Amino acid sequence: MRVDKYLKVSRIIKRRTIAQEFCRAQKVKINGKTAKPSDPLRLGDIVSIQFGMKIVEFEVLELREGSTKDNAAQMYREVIS
Repeated sequence: MRVDKYLKVSRIIKRRTIAQEFCRAQKVKINGKTAKPSDPLRLGDIVSIQFGMKIVEFEVLELREGSTKDNAAQMYREVIS
């Protein structure tokens, strides 16, 4: 699944276009490498996103084409470092 779509479906970022902008601004990394919006995600990947001065890291647990508000949080696990 594309990283921009995953960020939207998992509700980490509200809209896919905003997720694409984050990727183009080099604020999204997959396993330590800068991500493009079309880069694929796999189970177990570590994704880090820079929101201003804060960096959020999470591990991909599930890849779904769609999700509800209740099960979106089950798609990832936040990594505390």
